[in-house]
Amino acid sequence: MNAALVIYRQKPALAWEKEGRLELLLPTGERVKVRPKDVLLLHPGPASLDLRVPEGEEEAAWELLKGERVSLRELAELVYGAYTPEAAYGAYLLAQRGERFVLEGEGVRARTEEERAALLRAREEKEARERAFREGVERLRKGTPLPEDRPLLQEVEAFALGERKESPVLRALGLAEAPEAAHGLLLRLGVWRRENPHPRRLGLPLSPPGLPVPPLPEEERADLTHLPAFAIDDEGSQDPDDAVWAERVGEGFRLYVHVADVAALVAPGSPLDEEARRRGANLYLPEGTVPMLPEGVTQALGLGLQETSPALTFELLVSEEGELLEERVYPSWVRVQRLTYREALEAEGLEALKALSEAFRRRRLAQGAVELALPEVKVRVEGEAIQVLPLPPYESRVWVREAMLLAGYAAAHLALREGLPFPFATQEAPARRVEGEGLSALWEQRKALKRAQLKAVPAPHRGLGLPLYAQVTSPLRRYLDLVAHQQLRAWLKGERPLAQGEILERVGAAEAVADLVREAERKSKLHWTLLYLQEKGYEGPGVLVERRGGQGVFLLPELGLTAQVALPAPLPLDAEVRLRFLEADLPALEARFALV
Repeated sequence: MNAALVIYRQKPALAWEKEGRLELLLPTGERVKVRPKDVLLLHPGPASLDLRVPEGEEEAAWELLKGERVSLRELAELVYGAYTPEAAYGAYLLAQRGERFVLEGEGVRARTEEERAALLRAREEKEARERAFREGVERLRKGTPLPEDRPLLQEVEAFALGERKESPVLRALGLAEAPEAAHGLLLRLGVWRRENPHPRRLGLPLSPPGLPVPPLPEEERADLTHLPAFAIDDEGSQDPDDAVWAERVGEGFRLYVHVADVAALVAPGSPLDEEARRRGANLYLPEGTVPMLPEGVTQALGLGLQETSPALTFELLVSEEGELLEERVYPSWVRVQRLTYREALEAEGLEALKALSEAFRRRRLAQGAVELALPEVKVRVEGEAIQVLPLPPYESRVWVREAMLLAGYAAAHLALREGLPFPFATQEAPARRVEGEGLSALWEQRKALKRAQLKAVPAPHRGLGLPLYAQVTSPLRRYLDLVAHQQLRAWLKGERPLAQGEILERVGAAEAVADLVREAERKSKLHWTLLYLQEKGYEGPGVLVERRGGQGVFLLPELGLTAQVALPAPLPLDAEVRLRFLEADLPALEARFALV
């Protein structure tokens, strides 16, 4: 039986009809059965797959047919002067190439003169673009870009910022298609110098929300303006959202923790609430803070920014031993004085706060709390100046921390007692307890800690030594603190709070973006620290906190960095040496140090 010539999946094949189906012999030697509609018939045969297309008159046939539609057979006869399997296949290839003819169904249409001219123009333009791309890439390779290469550099920048998924420029240069490789290229070419790509690469917004801020609603508030209240924070803090005051009463203490009453302005499901949920938290970068709420909210509610401030007050009765005896929560008016941690050390009237914090801290430690007083630094960028500022371990930091923990413990206790769905902060016990003193013991203990988690069901926070805990003292800065306040206000007013499922949904959304915020903050801090080292150099103390074979992991207290350095001789843990900065790989966020 003669074999017909057909096209199957854009390749020639021989075909025989068998029982209403076609059996094909493919160029690979494989045989398959298909339906007649799955192939394009070129020639009824006899045919073979030894297809040597003859010379033909393509241009003459096109001149004759411009704009007309003909069959493949007619095209083969016009171009090649015969209808053979080879000529039919040649006609098919001409139509596939699409220069003068184009396949339409089982026939062929000759392009019009206008179509042909447009096709040639498009081809020339494509060739010109490809030539310009190759020439531009070669200039980038040599480090001599011209102004016309700006589109290529913009593509690399977009890729470095995570705004593109691929980079033809990097591929043409033989570089890895990785944001770090793009960053390195931009630095080598001088296009970037100090740019911090990490927040944008993680998809985080870098401008404040532009939403309108509603007025504070009229409601009854306790007048506490006669009581002292201190908002104690780092120098330069722009979002004071908590203030404290403690006094001795009987054989214990009365503690007031006032927190910015953000939920008074931001109701669940409102545009402000949805925007805060999308952002998860304030983004603290060395070059500035990106708030999760409009700046007008902070101006209206930040404690101490106005003569009197609306607050949600946690009034707590605490025993001499640091046991929480009673809690009250209510809206209030407060008059707040702002202090830095250094100023708080010299302020009068904070003796009760100090004694209370010591008592509660002792109680937490007795219940298994883990304290990690590792050195911290703050990195700030002001204009061209980069500052790396070690945070002094002021005792006043402990006073404020313990007061905030007490408020969180009290809020979680209240929520559990009242059956109020709440975002609880939890942490499992560390994998092991590390004995000893010094930075190496603290370092090892931190490695043994389990990650803290936010949940919609209560569980202990072993790291804090508390049976229950919730973060409630930073609603201007953290979304789930705001959710906790929304729940407390609903409970206070007798309104329906968010259900547990709604809390769980918010916890999941906030935690997902909070991970990105933390990553952006960590990488941005490291980015600017490395730039500081490149510009200023460094030689200073390093403390050995871990040994890894012939390498030592050193903590650099003045920089808040760790460095892995080769040890020429054995050193005991906690040994202090001097380290010198050698070089930094800014895209990879890595620095090299050596022993002096």
